[in-house]
Amino acid sequence: MSKRRKFEGSETELLAMTKELDELHYDVGMPAMAEGVSNMIDSMGGGVRSTSRRSFLLGAGAAAAGGAAMLVVGGTPAMAGAATRSLSSVDPARATAFPPAGLKGDLAVAAIAASLENLAVFAYSAGLAAATAGKLGAVPPAVATFATTVKGQHTEHAAAWNGVLKSNGKAAVTVTNPTLTPTVQSDFAKVTDITGLAQLALTLETIAAQTYQAETSMLKSKAAIGLSSSIQPVEMQHIAILYYVLGMYPGAQTSSGTPLAFNPTNQAA
Repeated sequence: MSKRRKFEGSETELLAMTKELDELHYDVGMPAMAEGVSNMIDSMGGGVRSTSRRSFLLGAGAAAAGGAAMLVVGGTPAMAGAATRSLSSVDPARATAFPPAGLKGDLAVAAIAASLENLAVFAYSAGLAAATAGKLGAVPPAVATFATTVKGQHTEHAAAWNGVLKSNGKAAVTVTNPTLTPTVQSDFAKVTDITGLAQLALTLETIAAQTYQAETSMLKSKAAIGLSSSIQPVEMQHIAILYYVLGMYPGAQTSSGTPLAFNPTNQAA
């Protein structure tokens, strides 16, 4: 990414962007995601079918929030006290095989996607905790509102993938992505201000968006493709707003800031 900048945007505009993001998520994104979950469960022969797709996702989202907020690779507690403890306290050597044994094809992709979403929840939670503790300097309220909103959306994305796993008799993924967690731990330990946190969030969102984009061509079922495709645009919206926070062009671009006609996938997990 390009050189660091301080937040020079309008808080009013950022709040308006966040409000529109949230409205689109619930009016368009969540229904599409719920349909994707239901279709994927049906196509894979899962035995669990919720009578209310919306209540299913929201209920699962609450459970995912508890798991993702407290667990990282290997099940080690890390979020409690994140504002006062370095995230590097987690030993990557404790990571178990991932995706878990027995998960193949689309279910393996679901596990990886859930782990990426958990990592995003982890990072935003740690950032908000650090901000609350005064470790990031002055944090505009609009930025905190955006981070809280996006954290909730990532929680729901994780719940969607875990809903598919659980409906097929598999355990929900409550750990963060083993490959990326050590890097995020190291990078977060170096964050001292809001722009540094925004840069880290931008990296995570970019990886997630490009992973969804790349995995779509590898998924086998139309239902899985539909679920992945319903989430990827939301990650791109997160990216656009983070670029705004950083005072940069709000679209796909090179590390030097040159706009790109198409979103790349070179950072896909």
